[in-house]
Amino acid sequence: MEKAGFVYIMASQRNGTIYIGVTSNLAKRVWEHRNGIVPGFTTKYRCHHLVWYEVHDSIEAAQQRELQMKEWKRNWKLREIEGFNPDWNDLYERIA
Repeated sequence: MEKAGFVYIMASQRNGTIYIGVTSNLAKRVWEHRNGIVPGFTTKYRCHHLVWYEVHDSIEAAQQRELQMKEWKRNWKLREIEGFNPDWNDLYERIA
């Protein structure tokens, strides 16, 4: 049985710096970003708000989608966020 995968977007604020990632455990990974557990981009740019996510049947499918989205222009990513979460609310409590 394959493990589900998630593609997600973290943001510093509305229309701020965004980060696209992939994981098999969304709640744990977002908690790590929010708490600066793993040094890197999200810690440096304070991308601590989960503003978008998508569930996939497998981690491989999620990885493919992540790579696809990372090629997108910024305005396409912003439209994706606003279609899912128009107010840019932090969705962490919804998944925790």
